[in-house]
This record gives sequence, structure tokens and C-alpha cells, in this order.
Amino acid sequence: MALIFFILIAIGVGAGFLWTLQEMIFKGKWSYFIFFLAAFLPFYITSLSVIFLATRSPEILGIFQILKEVVVLISILVFIFFQRKVFEYPFRLQSTDWLMLAFLSLGFLYLLLPLGEASFLNKALYYKSMLIPGLVYFLGRNTRFSEIEIGWIFKIIFAVAIGAFVVNLIENYLIQAHLQQFTGYSLYNQVINNIDPTGNFGLTWTFETQAVTKRLASFFSDPLELASSVLMGFAAGLIWFLTSKKEYNWPYLLVMACSLGSLVFSASRAAFGAFFIMIFFVALVFKLYKLIGAGFFGLVCFVVYVVWFASDDFYFFVIDTLTFENSSSLGHVVEWLLALDSMVANPLGIGLAMSGNFGSVDEELRVGGENQFLIYGVQLGWIGMILYILALATGVKNSIRVFHISDNTSVARIAFTGAVVKVGLLLPLFTANVEIYTYVSWITWWMIGFSNREYGELKKITKD
Repeated sequence: MALIFFILIAIGVGAGFLWTLQEMIFKGKWSYFIFFLAAFLPFYITSLSVIFLATRSPEILGIFQILKEVVVLISILVFIFFQRKVFEYPFRLQSTDWLMLAFLSLGFLYLLLPLGEASFLNKALYYKSMLIPGLVYFLGRNTRFSEIEIGWIFKIIFAVAIGAFVVNLIENYLIQAHLQQFTGYSLYNQVINNIDPTGNFGLTWTFETQAVTKRLASFFSDPLELASSVLMGFAAGLIWFLTSKKEYNWPYLLVMACSLGSLVFSASRAAFGAFFIMIFFVALVFKLYKLIGAGFFGLVCFVVYVVWFASDDFYFFVIDTLTFENSSSLGHVVEWLLALDSMVANPLGIGLAMSGNFGSVDEELRVGGENQFLIYGVQLGWIGMILYILALATGVKNSIRVFHISDNTSVARIAFTGAVVKVGLLLPLFTANVEIYTYVSWITWWMIGFSNREYGELKKITKD
């Protein structure tokens, strides 16, 4: 069975990769790399798990592991090659561009400095995890897409959101088990990532609640990545619902419903909080004050339910979460304090690959790791953390401006989705190493870059 799935994955991924190369190299459509990433990244870890289960070959696995980076690098090379006057290319840098360049430059400097106890190889691998999203951002910054091409991106996002929910239904009601229990996920983690199986389901503790109930991940790497990723599906479905004619907008209700369903199956408290933050932000963007009122009313109803009607288990679960007495919440606080202590003692940072849950970070050297902002603060110091925060903030701000100003509905949809998801991810950023969730991280950075290109064009028109 594993061999059959390996063959299907190899054919599917191989065909998608070759089609992308054909479009980029022979037709000069270097920006088509984003279609491959959007379709491949949600299945990335599941694909690798099946491939390793079927072949037990690190060499074959390595080929599939590097495809996402290869596509990005080839896209850059083709972009440069097809510029007739490379050295006369007009660079009109916005605030987010400067901040992203400064952040990546600081990371490169820390790669070269003899700082920290991590090996140079681990530092290089960690820097790659910082560099590639930055390159995706700058590729988005130079992308020009037609309305049809933008539509393709959203169709992939919609398909991923619906497909994830369908797999969740199969997991919960048909096989009554995690998909990862059949894909070789534990074997892949044990052999490749040196992570032994834990928990009651033979996966990791992330796949279960404290009540030993399943937290589902669909075809994503874990429930936390699923929860963060479906926020993008919901935001995309919402903007298409709001900007489409009433007789044609019902499919987007389905996308939003599926996204919410997967959010429930993931049982992620941070993602639930992120969802409400996202809705509140949408209400502010659209000036839908009634939606804010409805949200506040819903919060009051939830409090009433918890206090007077909920079971004792659920009541104490909520109370322990809010008071940080829940072991998971307490664990976050401990990690934050360790990271802050390191940042106070070492304001310039302690070097790359010294914090976070990325594969190249040695567990024995790791300081903190459950807050994306503090992860960068521990490694790159306060300067690095501030640069990351400002790049994120200016990117969101410029995208919202594009959404309000642009006459191009398709571009406005990209800007809205990128900005809203980045805002929605603020809470998960406080409790997880979200930038390792490549699907939602890379695609939204591309959207922010794409929106900043449009922002530059709109500023130019305004000045003229």
C-alpha cells in the first residue's frame, strides 16, 4: 500500500514540478513557482513520510525535500535571465522592502559570526529557513499576474481548505484515527528528525488534548499547522464572498464552513483566538461595527455558557487556560521567560540555530522556542526581533492601503487575504514557531510582496 501511495505522490509531485519548470524556463513565466508551492506545501510532510515509509532511502527523500527551495531558486534565476537590461531594472523600495533586507542581512551576518554553540551547518540550515520566505516575498514584489492567474491561486487555496476538511471527516468518522498513523509519520520523525514517538497515539503530544482526545491534522504536518493554514482558507473565502455577486457567492460559504470545521478538529486554542482576532480586524477594515457588536455578544454568551451550563471538565479547562495553570499554557510561559532572560542577558543575541522548533536546532542547545518574536530575539537580539515585527507591520499596513485604494478587485483580494491572515496569525506567533509552517507562511509573504508592488504603483500614480 505504501508503495502505491509513493508512486502516486511521485507522479503527482513530479508532474507538477516538471510543468512548473516548463512554464518558467521555456515560457519565461518565472512567477508560476507560486502555483507549485501552493499545491505542494500543504502535503509536504505527509508526502515525505510516505516516501520514506515506502523506500527507506534518505537519498530519494532528499530529492523531494529540496524541491520547494529548488523551485524558488530557479524562479530567481529565470527572472534575472529574462530581464533584458538587468542592471537598469527599476528598484523602487518601500518600507517593508528595506526592513526585510535589513532582517535578512542581519541574519547573514550572524551566519558568518562565530557566535553561539550551534554548528555552521545547522546555522546555514536555519538561515535558509529565514532566507527562502524573504526571497518568496521579493518574488511576489516583482510578480505581475492577470485576473485569471490570481484566480488560480485562490482556487488552489479553496481546494486545500475543502480537501483538508474532507480528510478530517474521514479521520474522525471513517477510520477513527489520525492519517499520520498510516503514512509513516513516526518513522520519518524518528529516523530523519531524531524525534521519538510520544503520546497515546504513537505520534507526538501535539496530536492529542489533555483529555486524551484526538487533535486532527488532516494532510498537514500537525494540528497546529492545520489550524494556522485554514485561517487563510477562511479569509480567502470571506473576501470572495463579500466581493462576488450574490448568485455566485455560495461556494465561498462552503470554503469558510470547511475551514471552520478543520479549525474545530485541530482543537487549537491559539488558532481559535486568532480566528476571532481576524474577524475583529475584518470588521474594522470594512467598518462593520455591527459585526464587532455581534462578536462581543457572542463572547458574552460564551462566558454565560462556561459559567452556568458547561461541564466541569470544560469549565476548568477554560479557567486553567486563562490563568495559565493549564500545563500547555504554563509551558508557553516558561519558554517565554527563558527567552526573555536570554534576551536581557544577551541583547545582541546568542546566534542562529539556538532557539525555536526548527529541525536544525539542537534540543540540548535550544533556548525558548514557542514564540516566533522571541525566537528571533534570542538569536538575533532585540534589533532582529524589532526588524521582523516592523517588516510584518508595514507589510500589513501597505496591503490594507492597497485593498482600500486599488480598483483591481483581484489585486484587492490578494492584499486583503495576505493582511488579514498575517494579523490573524499574531496570536499563534506568540505560542508557536509559525514561520516553519511553510504553506501559510510562504504564501502570505508572497501576497504581502505582491501587494507592496501594487502599493508602489499606486503611490507613483498619485504623485504623477
